[in-house]
Order: sequence, then C-alpha cells, then structure tokens
Amino acid sequence: MTERRNRLLRDAMNKAGRKVIQHCLDNRIGTVVFGWNKGQKDSANMGAKTNQKFVQIPTGRLKDRIAQLCEQYGIRFVETEESYSSSSSFVDHDSLPTFGEKPVRASVSEGEGWQASGKRVKRGLYRTAQGWLINADCNGAANIGRKVAMMLGLDLSGISRGDLSAPLRLKLWS
Repeated sequence: MTERRNRLLRDAMNKAGRKVIQHCLDNRIGTVVFGWNKGQKDSANMGAKTNQKFVQIPTGRLKDRIAQLCEQYGIRFVETEESYSSSSSFVDHDSLPTFGEKPVRASVSEGEGWQASGKRVKRGLYRTAQGWLINADCNGAANIGRKVAMMLGLDLSGISRGDLSAPLRLKLWS
C-alpha cells in the first residue's frame, strides 16, 4: 500500500510540475516565485483530522520538482519565505514583515505591534480595508510576489483588483 501511495504521489507531483512549467512556457513567464516556510507543518494546530490531512501533502516534493523543471527549461526559480502574506492586504499595501523579526507599528493609533488593514472573512475570501472582496489565495500570492519584486526587478503595477477577485483557474487533472 505504501509503494502504491508513493507512486501516486510521485505521478501527481510530476503532473503538477509539468502543468506549471507548460503554463510558464505558453505565457512566456521567465520566473517562478515559490513561497516556502521551513517547518510550516510543525506544530500545526487545525484540529486532529485536518492536521492529519495537511501534513500528508508533500509540498516539499512539489517545490523540488518545480525547481528541477525550471532549471531544465531555463526558467528562474526563486524561493522566498511567505510569512504574513495571507493576512496582509496587497491592495492596501500593508507592510510585510519577515517571520521572527519584530514587526514595526503601522501607526500610532493601532497600538503596539503589526496589524493588517484587511481580514480573511472565510476560506478563500479576503476583505480589504475599503471593503472589497478578493480571492484570499490570490492576495497571498501577490504579497509573496511583492516580497521579491524589488530583488528581481518585477513590475507588479499590472495587478489589479479584478485580477485578485476573479482568478483564472488552472485545472491540474482534466
């Protein structure tokens, strides 16, 4: 049973990695930015059953496979930490502190510590300070891109509220 599961997972990682690379090649995308926090599954506190399902997802294998395929096809692969990317608002230009460092105060009126201007309303939905509803995963991905934009010379000015509220879905198994 373990061998069968390992083969299924390896096949899934290969297919997912190929889809990502093919999308990059079709759309002339030259850089893949992968948000990664070491130890992100350690001490996960989402309930017993959800934890069991979450820690079984081999995201490290997917990251390694995508990095391998990027090197093979001449696409730049950048790994960055993704702390505070889901809770910060891309639209409102919230600050993005690094995990472990003490976040700076956003303003005196907010009191001590860092605080996001928006809020995750429910799974998959994020409300900005202006009350706009955008896709939470797209908001997090845009913030991960924002963390490395200066280093890589990326222009994120083309990302609009419309891009974040109605994302294009890429079906991995169709």
